[in-house]
Amino acid sequence: MADRVELIFDFVSPNAYLIWGALRDVVARTEAELDVTPVFLGGMHKLTGNAPPMIRNKDVRGKVEYDMLEMNRFVSKHGLSKFKMHPQFPFNSITLQRMLYAADQDGRGVQFVDGLVTKIWEEGIDVLNPEALGQAVQAAGFNAKDLFERSQSQEVKDGLVANTSHAVDRGAFGIPTMYVGPKGGDTEMFFGKERLSQIEEELAKG
Repeated sequence: MADRVELIFDFVSPNAYLIWGALRDVVARTEAELDVTPVFLGGMHKLTGNAPPMIRNKDVRGKVEYDMLEMNRFVSKHGLSKFKMHPQFPFNSITLQRMLYAADQDGRGVQFVDGLVTKIWEEGIDVLNPEALGQAVQAAGFNAKDLFERSQSQEVKDGLVANTSHAVDRGAFGIPTMYVGPKGGDTEMFFGKERLSQIEEELAKG
């Protein structure tokens, strides 16, 4: 029985924000579990040869414009009127991702994303400013000093690298990638925010 969704996640991806709330709704409706797996998207791109859509598609006539049309449709459909492109995009997310990894070690990865994703993609906080980031982490109910210190440890650094490599080995090449299935069992891979209905169908098979 498919009762779990694993989301491969990096805060730097606007699509990670866009799918977050809608995916949470799907999980709630189907009474499934949601886990996040922190990865470093920049590292994933290097391992796979992939690139951000605006770079990958820049020479394809009409493709970037159509991608924006689809994004705006998704934003409208899911009521994401507060979404705005981050002023520092594409920002270096390595510290954020290491902090997320540390939070996930404590079983609080989903809560960390909940607390930070809107701060980044709705309020546009300065993610490269340690003080601003620390205040946002603290406001989300975490010990910012503890997570930052742990983010600098070799264990966490190596863990994020391993997560990224493992995700690529499983077939992931971008975000959002989701794996749906029983915990510890076989899973189906889905890529892209447009796959929400397919994911809900998979979870409803029970």
